[in-house]
Amino acid sequence: MRLAELRWAFAWNLRGDASVSAFVSEAQRMTGLALPLAPCTATRTAARSLLWLGPRSWLWIDGADGANTDFDAARNALNAVGGALFDSSAAYAGWLVSGALVATVLNRGCPLDLRPRAFGAGRCAQSLLGHLPALFYRPNERPLFVVMVPRSLATDGGHCLRGYAEAEGCTIDAVTPFGRFEA
Repeated sequence: MRLAELRWAFAWNLRGDASVSAFVSEAQRMTGLALPLAPCTATRTAARSLLWLGPRSWLWIDGADGANTDFDAARNALNAVGGALFDSSAAYAGWLVSGALVATVLNRGCPLDLRPRAFGAGRCAQSLLGHLPALFYRPNERPLFVVMVPRSLATDGGHCLRGYAEAEGCTIDAVTPFGRFEA
């Protein structure tokens, strides 16, 4: 089992109406990603992910340096087409959790079925990690998940993840910073 702390350049919340083509076009131009319109899905490149949070809400995470993205310009562009943009970068703490038993470990504290046949690549969902609100994201087919909790609950989130891994007999490899959504 591997538990790596995630670091990102930014995590921005996009809000808007997906039935407004100008909003969808601008969101896609700005992020470089197709706007995921199906519930609990995500789109991604090596360094960026766009996660569906609700019918009018997406979380845009840039794991690279984010140097070419101007928040004010992006917010103004979305506002011009009836959308909104909020900087949530400091609101989350996150981990990349990987290993053969990752779904079993996470299911000790999450009521969702996180096994690959039920929660495949490109899926994301908000649920619980023990008693904590959490966002679960499976970026690819490998046995790994991105788990995010409110930053104010980061210590508890890390404790839960370590405890669930130990309860399954897993040892945790070195906890290291992580900049891209790859294992």
